[in-house]
Amino acid sequence: MLAPLKHLPTTAASARLFLQASKKSLTTTAVAANTTRSSPLAKKQLQQLSPFRSTLSLVPGSTVYGSSLHGSHQYQQLRGIRSVGKTQGRVMILGSGWGGFKLLRDMDKNAFEVVAVSPRNHFLFTPLLASTSVGTLEFRCITEPVRGYTRNVEYHQAWCDTVDFENSTVDCTLNLSKIPKTHIKTPEGKEGTIGGNNHIRLDYDHLIITVGSYSNTFNIPGVKEHAFFLKEVADARKIRSRVLECFERAEMSRSDEERKGLLHFAVVGGGPTGVEFSSELHDFIREDCSRLFPGLMNYVTLAVYDVAPTILANFDQSLSQYCMNKFRRSGIEVRTGTVVERVEDGKMVLKCGKEVPFGCLVWSTGLTENPLVAALEGKVLKSKSKRIMTDPYLRVLDTEGKVIPNVYALGDCATIKDHELPQTAQVANQQAIWLRKALNKWSKQPEKSFTDVTAPFSFKNLGSMAYIGNWEAVVDMTKINEKAKESGKLAWIFWRSSYLTMSVSIRNKLIIPMYWAMTWAFGRDVSSFQEYDRRKRLMNDDREG
Repeated sequence: MLAPLKHLPTTAASARLFLQASKKSLTTTAVAANTTRSSPLAKKQLQQLSPFRSTLSLVPGSTVYGSSLHGSHQYQQLRGIRSVGKTQGRVMILGSGWGGFKLLRDMDKNAFEVVAVSPRNHFLFTPLLASTSVGTLEFRCITEPVRGYTRNVEYHQAWCDTVDFENSTVDCTLNLSKIPKTHIKTPEGKEGTIGGNNHIRLDYDHLIITVGSYSNTFNIPGVKEHAFFLKEVADARKIRSRVLECFERAEMSRSDEERKGLLHFAVVGGGPTGVEFSSELHDFIREDCSRLFPGLMNYVTLAVYDVAPTILANFDQSLSQYCMNKFRRSGIEVRTGTVVERVEDGKMVLKCGKEVPFGCLVWSTGLTENPLVAALEGKVLKSKSKRIMTDPYLRVLDTEGKVIPNVYALGDCATIKDHELPQTAQVANQQAIWLRKALNKWSKQPEKSFTDVTAPFSFKNLGSMAYIGNWEAVVDMTKINEKAKESGKLAWIFWRSSYLTMSVSIRNKLIIPMYWAMTWAFGRDVSSFQEYDRRKRLMNDDREG
């Protein structure tokens, strides 16, 4: 029989014990943080740290030694323990996308103390995101947990709000549920608090900004309120639920007009994301919904809207035309040269005045600046497209065009001055590989300047691919060779094998083909996990009773 737990301390008592036990560690940490990292004294002090030293580097707020105000928030300033022997300082990586995740994995942890800050605790393999929105793949097939790669890395699940380049600090807001503020007293009678603050301030020696970008709405009224985007796993989940909901509602409706409205699926944007989502949705409707909702197929319409005269405008013209012809043969309407004026609940209004009812609207019309990049207005030089400008070595430029020391930017949020780069995963990945090699090389020759140990970054366009439905794809590698392009089934094999090879972990390399095979053999899973407040529903039932 288990003994009763009456002797276990309460939360407040535990906090008092923690503060008392870690008092010596906090003092030692403050000394260590202000001592030369490689000095014998620093080594001796670090060796004398209490067993709580690992906790201090993991618990937000446990190494607090100051605080300051930024806007309406108070930011607790944190100092992690500087690791002995890592003479090139603290490299802070903002973001866990293609660029940030690559750097997080491959930076030399023996030369640098690596710190990662990202509100998303996973890397997302975006080329296959459209597949998850209809159930061809499950969401965990395309994610890699950041924590799985944080050995010898300090990670904070937080948004970066702003950067102080002069003092080499970043202000962040934790992307975690806020812990209620609790007042406590130590055995010595000193007062303190735990929890209650989700805002922290971190310092860096080298900063790498790779925070990505947001979907561009072009300030069209109603888009944010009534359209779905496709940038994150959460977006794909919402789209999948909405598509299934449209079919369920249409099944219960007795109005033909209502059914037509609910089962009109509109995609605004004819780029790779819009085309691939339309293709995946068409496959889902043709292969699965036709079996589950056979009486609704005559009401279903799927249309792609774009202001440009063609879709896949950045692809070779012959491939773009192939895709348009394929869509039209498949029953997907392609409405080019169409401008959306505003979006309302259940309908969008075109510039020509026509009203188009829809059940689900997916918006994919390009990218715009991340809120952090917007917050750096007046601190950094920006391009016309509101991207951070860098020199050819990916070093961030201030408003006067001068290099900001030890600050780099790459990926969608940045571009090289006088050399605009496309906002693609390919660019971010190549930049991350280049910067990682350059910094690791420079760490072995710190007496030299950064530009002396490496050549400038040079982007090599390896081509583009897009899935266009029914086991067909288009592959454009004409930037390498004018004749290097393919369409149809062979291109589809190349598309799938390429992305399977590019998947990061062995786990995902195994489960992705497994889910492809399951979808082919058994169809897509149409289970819908609706979010609702069970307690509220029970309360309503009680009142009715």
